Amino acid sequence: MEAKAVFGGSPCLSSSLPRLPAQRICSLSYTHKPILCTIHHDLHLAAFHSKSHLFSYSPSSPHTKTTLSHKTRIFLPHLVASMEQVEETYIMVKPDGVQRGLVGEIISRFEKKGFKLTGLKLFQCPKELAEEHYKDLKAKSFFPKLIEYITSGPVVCMAWEGVGVVLSARKLIGSTDPLQADPGTIRGDLAVQTGRNVIHGSDSPENGKREIALWFKEGEPCQWTPAQAPWLRE
Repeated sequence: MEAKAVFGGSPCLSSSLPRLPAQRICSLSYTHKPILCTIHHDLHLAAFHSKSHLFSYSPSSPHTKTTLSHKTRIFLPHLVASMEQVEETYIMVKPDGVQRGLVGEIISRFEKKGFKLTGLKLFQCPKELAEEHYKDLKAKSFFPKLIEYITSGPVVCMAWEGVGVVLSARKLIGSTDPLQADPGTIRGDLAVQTGRNVIHGSDSPENGKREIALWFKEGEPCQWTPAQAPWLRE
């Protein structure tokens, strides 16, 4: 058995084969039956300009028995990942969490999830700051008690960053009422009362930015790149 391959415009096994313009001809011969495959020069990976084109495919009429379309579009997952917005959230271990020695446990859960810690400090919250932080609850009957609770001891202020970090953090934290929080969440595992529910987390990306600016001075949060970043996101 004899096998020969000729690429480009060089003569193939049979002189009767026509030379096709703007094409590469690959002729493989086994005994007496040649197989011709045609590959267009303009096959390309398309860059995506909108999400509607991520999965598009445009077939074309084949010139020979085996032809690849010149408008094939390839789906690249890392391009989709790059479209996802990195968010910031403010996480605070409340005085009861600090007093019970739960700071390390709470930080560990966020680190294991893969979020990036950009700000961290132990802080005694003044009354004015507590009132500004919880200003949306000022009309509630429990507001004075809440302010007294938050200012009763030091809190741990944290700024975390990541794709979808606000929603993920809320899931990690669990329901406001620990008795309704799912097992595996921070409140579900570590707290029993709403008035002593260990931790606070921003409820939206907008509030995340507002609360970080409220609890951290300008320049306190650090911008850095974790060595494990390529293993967390495409």
